[in-house]
Amino acid sequence: MISIAASNVVDVEPAACRVWVDARTVFVELTDGRILGFPADRFRILSKATDEQLRKVVLRLNGFALRWEELDEDISVPGIISGIFQLP
Repeated sequence: MISIAASNVVDVEPAACRVWVDARTVFVELTDGRILGFPADRFRILSKATDEQLRKVVLRLNGFALRWEELDEDISVPGIISGIFQLP
């Protein structure tokens, strides 16, 4: 019997394929099917944003970043997946 071990396995972090805001909660749908949500108040700049400003979020960097142009704010999707937030 011959066994072959895959030594070149690359673990790729899922990216976002969709983002939206509802009731000051930012939702991110990932390419692996998961949907994550976090309160906008977990980030300094987003906590001060109006509801209208929050809704203007777009995906950047092939789904690896969220961008609020008007607020000059970027948040990494891998950081969100890892639970890294600025505020408790």
